[in-house]
Amino acid sequence: MTEAVFHQGIVCPLDKNNVDTDQIIPKQFLTSVERDGFDKALFFDWRYLDNGEPNPEFVLNFPQYQGASVLLTRENFGCGSSREHAPWALKQYGFQVVIAPSFADIFYNNCINNQIVPAKISNAQIDALFDLGQSGEPFELKVDLKNQQLLVDGQAAIDFEIAEDVRERLLKNLDFIGVTEEFNDQISAFEQNLEAQRAWQ
Repeated sequence: MTEAVFHQGIVCPLDKNNVDTDQIIPKQFLTSVERDGFDKALFFDWRYLDNGEPNPEFVLNFPQYQGASVLLTRENFGCGSSREHAPWALKQYGFQVVIAPSFADIFYNNCINNQIVPAKISNAQIDALFDLGQSGEPFELKVDLKNQQLLVDGQAAIDFEIAEDVRERLLKNLDFIGVTEEFNDQISAFEQNLEAQRAWQ
């Protein structure tokens, strides 16, 4: 994988609008703040039958999408409550990228803090990607984060929206705390200067 390619993986098509965080991870699984063990709860109500067996009609259970790491979906993904467990579950399952026309704001920021790329593209481009998977055959997609492009072999590159500061954080694998720590030298210098000023008071 080249330096420009942030991620490459199989695309799983979840053809649903307004997927809220309670569908991504239902409330009964929010009892822990430890960031592990949530992969089995991802899309629990859709993914499993009442008897606990995998639902053969849900896309994550299709054999061809096992190991998928790019989630393709529709408008307003991640709406509902602000639970950070939703991106935790997606990440632990193996999704590194979510592609949609729009995201709920808090969910979008939670994705970034958990090193998931939330790539916004137009509805027409979303439709085109869904069309690629209509045959039932999986396809791979590359994410060129530096150039903000989604790449599929044999297809034109798709530009996606992402703020420059967000792109830099993802490329550097930093959350908000990590960004702050980049300024440790300046913070220490400020603290020392402040202490020096206080010494004369």
